[in-house]
This record gives sequence, C-alpha cells and structure tokens, in this order.
Amino acid sequence: MRSRLTAVFALTLALAASGGAATATAAPSTPSVKAPPTLSDPHPCEGQPGFTCSMLTVPLDHRGKGKGELRLQVATSDNAAAPKGTLLFLTGGPGQPGVPFITRISQRLPEVAKNYRIVMIDQRGTGDFGAIDCPQLQAQVGSSDIEPPTVAAIDECAGILGDRRHYFTSEQTTGDLEMFRRALGVRTWVVDGVSYGSFTAARYAVAHPRNVSRLVLDSVLPHVDPQRDDPLYLTGLRAQARVLRDACATAPACGFDPAKDLAWLARHRKDHVMIFDLIVTYEFLDPTYRNPNPAGLPAGSGDVIGALHEARNGDPARLDQQLALLNSGGDPVNRYSSGLHIATICGDGQFPWGTSEAPVAGRQAILEHTRRALPTRAVWPYTADTAVGNGFIQECLYWPRSQHTAEPKVKLPRVPTLILNGDRDLSTPLEWAKEELRYAPGGQLVVVKGASHSIQNRELGTQGRDAVNAFLNG
Repeated sequence: MRSRLTAVFALTLALAASGGAATATAAPSTPSVKAPPTLSDPHPCEGQPGFTCSMLTVPLDHRGKGKGELRLQVATSDNAAAPKGTLLFLTGGPGQPGVPFITRISQRLPEVAKNYRIVMIDQRGTGDFGAIDCPQLQAQVGSSDIEPPTVAAIDECAGILGDRRHYFTSEQTTGDLEMFRRALGVRTWVVDGVSYGSFTAARYAVAHPRNVSRLVLDSVLPHVDPQRDDPLYLTGLRAQARVLRDACATAPACGFDPAKDLAWLARHRKDHVMIFDLIVTYEFLDPTYRNPNPAGLPAGSGDVIGALHEARNGDPARLDQQLALLNSGGDPVNRYSSGLHIATICGDGQFPWGTSEAPVAGRQAILEHTRRALPTRAVWPYTADTAVGNGFIQECLYWPRSQHTAEPKVKLPRVPTLILNGDRDLSTPLEWAKEELRYAPGGQLVVVKGASHSIQNRELGTQGRDAVNAFLNG
C-alpha cells in the first residue's frame, strides 16, 4: 500500500490544486458531540466550479476522553438533488486530503457525477486546515510507505504531536465520516474508497452498515489483517515476482527472468529496501514496467525491468539513476502529511510486537526474532531483511506507545460491493483484493488487466470505470 497510496493521486494530479486537513479520532459508535453536526462557512471551492466547500467541526476524540475539537474541510457537488443520492469518495495515504481532487474524480466518472452528489473530506491531519507537519519526516520519506525515516525524524514528529498522537486512527476518521453524513442530512450513501480509502470505506461500512447502500473498494488494502503480517508487506514483496514476470512475458518478451534478477540484487546490494520502494513508485509512471521513455523521467531512463537486468549483469548505472530520480520525500505537507501517515499506520496496525500499545523497549527483540523466523518463501524474491526494514515497520518500531484503534468485525455488511484491482498493482497487490473478497458477502471482483494502482483515478483504459458506472448506475 504505498502511500503512493498517495502517489495514487499525486503523479496524475500534479495539475490539481493544493489541499489540507485536520485532526481527529472516530469510533464505530455514535459521535459524542451533543448538538447535531452542521456544515459551516459554505463558499465556492477555489478553482473548482460546481463545488461548495465548508467546514465540519468534530470532536478530537470520539471516545470522549480527549478534549477539544477539529475543523475539517469538506467539499460537495452542487447537484444536491441528484437522482441517485450521495456518494462519498475517499482518497488514499493515509495522509492525502480529499477536497483538492473532487473535480478530478467527477471528471473521471462523468456518468456517476451526473447521477450522484459526490462529496469528499480532508481527513483529520491532512490538507490546508490542519495538516500535521513533521519537517524531517516530510523531507525524508514524503508519501512513501516503504522508505524508512531516521529515528530522529520519528522522534521529532512524536514530539510535535505529543498526546494528540492518540487521535489520528482510522477509528477516529470513521467517526468523522458519520458526522459528515449526519451534517449532510442523508440516511444512506454510497461509499467509494481508493487505496487506503478502501480500508477506511470498509471500516466505515462495518461500523455503520445501515448507512451504506453500496460499497466500492478500489486498489484494496484489506480492512482486517487476521494473519497480522500486512505491515511486513509480505504480500507485496512476493507479488513483485508475479507482476514483473507477467510484464516481461508480454510481447515482445524480454527473454529473461526479472524475478531472478531482482532476487540476486536483493542479496547483493545494501539498498534492497530502496529497490523495493523504487519498483512500487515506478508503477505510477509506467504500468508496463518496460517503457524506456515514460512521462516524468528523462528520455531513455525508464524500463525498470531492463535496469534490474543490467544491474544484475554488472552495469548498475540505469538502476542507480532511477533510484536517484524517484527518491522519496519532499511532498508539500498540504498535499500529503507524513505525520498523519505515521500516526494512523502505527495506531491501526498489528505488528510482530503487537499493537501501538506495546512497550517500545521490547519491540526490537521481537522484531529480530521475526526476522530470523521468516522463511524464504514468505519474502522471495526479497529477503527477511527487506520485510523488517520497510517503512511501516521501522516507523512504528520507534513510535511511542499510543492508543490502538478498535478492532473491526471481519465480515463486511451484506451490501452490494464492487472490488476493483489492477493485476499490475504493486502498492496494493491483487492478492489483497482477493483476500478482501472473502470478507465481502455481497462482493464481486473486477480485475483490470495491465493496470496498476488506483483504477478510478489513473486507469489508462475504461474497463474499471465502466464497471463502476454499471455497478452504480445500472
């Protein structure tokens, strides 16, 4: 789930305006604010005609222990009387705002936008009005899930947040969404989430099943992790062999095994975690993984499969160039908050040492035991060092003890559910979508051949968006 769970939108949305966000905590229970929620300060969204921006006030802590409030920016399309009702679209990360992208999404899904009132929200801790700003973390890793930051950057961010770090979990965001629904005055709505947004959408549906009429999960991060290994990214590590081999076999076939090249490099180069990060990042430029001239890179510097093969055979120049060109970090904080990302991932996740409530002092020893116990088949073509060295693990290894999000029900409610995934997706691999389908009694899976991450936002063709239109308008 690379926060390219943000690049999800980032590389294709360099053309959009900037965003921002806020802070909060949500529980599957009824929000603790006594007065009915309302939207304040309505005004036309800057640079986005046809949409109204407002502010939603939510409690800092939906569980009722933490005191204070947050003001979150929301956007609503102006067709309030849309014939099929309201559709909440959730962006990725965690760390990415929603409001700046409402025009983009509406243009990508014109038939849906005609029949539904599309609404979006800047998740707490993101966007123009409350983005968590951790300068070192922002500079070092930006929107990457995989690149590990320094301990100093983690400590700085923990110090900036202080006790507020408890209130940025997905459980808290779920509470914010329910207040948004109530403020809109709608009984039910369609909930559509991409990447980390699919996780939030599913968590909301589990918490408020009677308020969801249909569910769209695009580029899926499963909403539960019964095997407790998602932060190790084992599924994503293994998926690279499948995806690169499939890309290599596409005519004209490249005539070698890129997975074996990658396995050799993972065992002979110290920057194997960054190679993992590079390949996930590269999918946002080129889902074929073989184009030497993808948009966004200097001419002739693309083709990550070729670069891996050349490096395996003694010429690392192109691979090293790609690593430098696609190095993470430096994202504008109002477009992606690394601070929100770390607080949410660490508060939500199940790690080798348990949850974020586990004592920090004992985590390293447990992680080392995990590293030694991981079999080759669990991580190939990478190694156990890659699994324990990724950003999810390394960030949360040092994150202070904090309140863990409430564990959701395993099964999604029995509502019509469309699951979309590209078979070339390496941020949220197809295997995760198939896993989520097992928890969706009302679910159907559409696999978009040759597509990478974020179907509704970035698919080059129309197969996935046609499936969404048929599902919502048919």
